[in-house]
Amino acid sequence: MHIDLTGAARVRPHLLVAAALIFPLLLGAPASDADPIAHTAASPTVTGPVTGGKGAVVLAGTAFDLGSVGYTQSEFFLSGNAESYVPTAPLDSDGRWQVTPAGTAPYTTRVVVNRPADPADFNGTVVVEWLNVTGGVDAAPEWIYTHNELIREGYAWVGVSAQATGVTATETADPVRYAALSHPGDSYSYDIFSQAGQAVRDSAATVLDGLRPRTVLANGESQSAFRLTTYINAIQPLVSVYDGFLVHSRRDTGAPLSQAPQEDVPAPAVVRFRTDTDAPVLAVQTETDVIALGSLAARQDDTSRLRLWEVAGTAHADAYIGLGAGDDGSGAAGLLGLNALLSPPTRPGCGSPINTGQAHYVLDTAEFALNRWVTTGVPPARAPRLQVDTSGSAPAFVLDAHGNVEGGIRTPSVDTPVAKLSGLGQSGASFCFLFGTTTPFTAEKLTALYPTHAAFVRQWTAATAQGVGAGFLRPADAAELVGAARQSGIGG
Repeated sequence: MHIDLTGAARVRPHLLVAAALIFPLLLGAPASDADPIAHTAASPTVTGPVTGGKGAVVLAGTAFDLGSVGYTQSEFFLSGNAESYVPTAPLDSDGRWQVTPAGTAPYTTRVVVNRPADPADFNGTVVVEWLNVTGGVDAAPEWIYTHNELIREGYAWVGVSAQATGVTATETADPVRYAALSHPGDSYSYDIFSQAGQAVRDSAATVLDGLRPRTVLANGESQSAFRLTTYINAIQPLVSVYDGFLVHSRRDTGAPLSQAPQEDVPAPAVVRFRTDTDAPVLAVQTETDVIALGSLAARQDDTSRLRLWEVAGTAHADAYIGLGAGDDGSGAAGLLGLNALLSPPTRPGCGSPINTGQAHYVLDTAEFALNRWVTTGVPPARAPRLQVDTSGSAPAFVLDAHGNVEGGIRTPSVDTPVAKLSGLGQSGASFCFLFGTTTPFTAEKLTALYPTHAAFVRQWTAATAQGVGAGFLRPADAAELVGAARQSGIGG
């Protein structure tokens, strides 16, 4: 398929794409006939916007000026009494858990809000991210991975400090600004996350400066995905706060339902998503998650309320965590990302260059697909699974002639490869194993694969078009990818 770069993208004039790529993702569909979800969590007290202290929001997220892309950032405190939970029946692997409140404790946490500065740009959907605390501070990996899609389509984004580690680190970073913060422990994190979602609905006049949300989605990556797995199975059936869930990079189990100093209630060794949820779940998994984190054991078939996307050539964490922090959507990151495949960055303490795959483009599509699923009833595309050989002593991926995994969702980086990409094989200390590896092809191999620059661009463009047609790449991202290929020096 030929990609003509003469048409304008929806919001940003520099992101151009042909109508030939647009139609698969813009087909109309009837609205969902599902019953409306009743939202019943406690509504916290909201105060703010928060100011003072050192004068800046403490959060590991994007670093460019949000005002330059028509967005604004604010911060609020949420206060109330949160509940902890205990099971009323054994927690089984099928995820159909039954729980009941066990106790309450007062809390004050914070939320960070990124929203369109012009109310006319708001698309009606709020994405609420469970901030990740793996690194000991609040971080917003899902905002980093998907902010281009969120911004160009006019979403509001809310990051929630749901866990004690993030609250403590935030207060430590600016004791004056965050003096009011108080967290009773992670047994209460689930209800705090529920109340944050409820605040988006009940206190939109404050939290969203008057924007009126029609849809509220929950996101979480890595450790936060473990928490969301437990939340979906145990808490969502009680409160129905969220209209849909994007769960990115989960493992084979879930987070504890309750933990010290409350009763210790771990999840089973293998946890699947319950299939009777009132809100759809889209799970996006990397190679690292499937093998190294064991999610292969929890792999499920698609249902009317569940889609599983496994993405070839990707790692649990990758180079875009750094590159994406500065990606303002101008299109420049596309060429930087393509060049990184040939000259991949390293991470201190890790033995090999880290993964430079294109997971963030698929995650952009995941945001779009989940929102469309919830608002129109049209489900995301069904994805093939990564091919895994389970005949040996340990599961192993089936690899192609270039060393890249077979199956799964395909991107240009694996179907028009210039490097071997893996979510496995990284050595070193700390969290190195999560970052995967990149092994660039030699100059001789690149010349053999792509005798001319035009040959490379033609193959890369075809792979990009295939991704859009299959429902796994957004047209605006396709334009960035093809533009990067044309600007590159690959081939010949």
